[in-house]
Amino acid sequence: MGRVRLEAITWDRLGEQLAERLLDLKPADGSPWPRIAFDGAPAARPGDLAERVSEALRIRGRASLVVGTQGFLRPASLRLEYGHQDSEAYYTGWFDTGALWREVFGPLEPGGDGRVLPDLWDPATDRATRSPYVQLPPDGFLLLHGPLLLHHWFPFDLTLHVLLSAGALRRRTPESDHWTLPAFERYETETDPATTADVLVRADDPRHPAWNG
Repeated sequence: MGRVRLEAITWDRLGEQLAERLLDLKPADGSPWPRIAFDGAPAARPGDLAERVSEALRIRGRASLVVGTQGFLRPASLRLEYGHQDSEAYYTGWFDTGALWREVFGPLEPGGDGRVLPDLWDPATDRATRSPYVQLPPDGFLLLHGPLLLHHWFPFDLTLHVLLSAGALRRRTPESDHWTLPAFERYETETDPATTADVLVRADDPRHPAWNG
């Protein structure tokens, strides 16, 4: 992390501050839909923060759509091809990035129609969810949350990483999922999300987050 300065903040205040920051965000490619990443391991619960920001935007009269990458897992026959606990497969092949490009980012490109599929695959049933498309109005925000987001070259207009130290990540990850930890070690080495993200939130103590403002 180098010498990134972080200041203490509450989760409620963080959601408010992020929403205020997003209000003036304009996509560099001319798209009318700003696309925001909430990156972090499942134990860091980046989706909770995305939901807070969505609510803060709603109060400010701005539409948003919260999408989780867990709704875009590949079928079990593909993601579990090398077993149920293969960290390499988790890092490179669990999430259907092609479907995310096609169903989420494609419709939000300049000239797109704004019709986003909020999820595609239910890992519990290993079947398509058949969810209806959601029409995101111009100036509406895509708030995409999930792990390992920053090494896919998705066209985000602002990226946020919820950081856990190695010790906190191990403590807060269920023991049954400890096999995924090498994937996050690799992610830190190859992508360094703590320094590449536009916004960093440290959440080792889930009651007392800190951020780089």
